[in-house]
Amino acid sequence: MPDIAKLKADLIRDEDLRLKPYRCTAGKITIGVGRNLDDVGVTKAEALILLDNDVARVTADLDRTLPWWRKLDEPRRRALANMAFNLGIDRLRGFRKMLTALEAGDYARAAAEAQDSLWASQVGGRTARIVQTFRSGV
Repeated sequence: MPDIAKLKADLIRDEDLRLKPYRCTAGKITIGVGRNLDDVGVTKAEALILLDNDVARVTADLDRTLPWWRKLDEPRRRALANMAFNLGIDRLRGFRKMLTALEAGDYARAAAEAQDSLWASQVGGRTARIVQTFRSGV
């Protein structure tokens, strides 16, 4: 068995450590330390680790940007986090009328504002579920 720490250092030196996808010299979509996403992809366990990290990032973004969101009931917090995951916090902040309505507890208006957006026409059934949750709290 090789010295794993040294092997990792060699691989980082030779492959580089890239945190965003790129095309390697063979034209394959690659990320990290030479992970060929075209041929190897990621395992379910790796995808779930990414999801855990993404959920932590999204909830931290909401805490930092919209601290009142924690006062919503759990289903509405979950629906707002779902939107933030999909849109990113900067684009979510563009839903000013919806966010103002949510913060004020005007859930019917928040649902209508979410529904009346380009986003709503792009994400299919996700829209219906989130809008229903904003409206009903279920």
